[in-house]
Amino acid sequence: MSLEQALNHLDASARDFHSLSADVERTKVTVVVDDKSTESGTIIVRGEKMRLDLKEPDPRTILRTGDSLFIFNPKLNRVEEYNLGKYKAFADQYLLLGFGTPGHELKKGYLVTLRGEPVLDGKKVIELELTPKSEAVRNQISKIELWFDESSWLPVQQQFFETGSEDYFIIRYTKIVRNAPIDEGEFKPHWKGAEKVKPQG
Repeated sequence: MSLEQALNHLDASARDFHSLSADVERTKVTVVVDDKSTESGTIIVRGEKMRLDLKEPDPRTILRTGDSLFIFNPKLNRVEEYNLGKYKAFADQYLLLGFGTPGHELKKGYLVTLRGEPVLDGKKVIELELTPKSEAVRNQISKIELWFDESSWLPVQQQFFETGSEDYFIIRYTKIVRNAPIDEGEFKPHWKGAEKVKPQG
């Protein structure tokens, strides 16, 4: 398959993408000290809204609605609130990349390279390498690799490489349900009585 064909498939897939639910596993690898830390939980996505519930090892909820990003820590009963504002596009690189993103939309923000069609978890996938065009993004992330399941054209794995080090993190998605029925209430803050913090920066 050519890169252009892969992007066309992603364009077609994006047209009828409305929502998604999946199990998620996020592994951060710090190369210098050979350290790996893994978190797992569930994710739901609908439009620009996303909720990530990390359950192991440290429970927390990351909720994105519009320009607001909340990080709730139930152990501390504390919620951090960020206004994404001008960072919204940057946040989307992390939070929504590949979920209903048209293929040719990727080319606006990245140099896109087709790396191959490997098999991952028994599924034939397309592997794309994205190099950010924006210097601001490149200062944080040198490149991103995405693996799309060729049967659904949804991401089954994302790998982000941090700029200035060899460190990276891998996010894997399993039990993916496309266009899952998701109630609006799932995206409402659910931390009554929690201490609210608005970090500067």
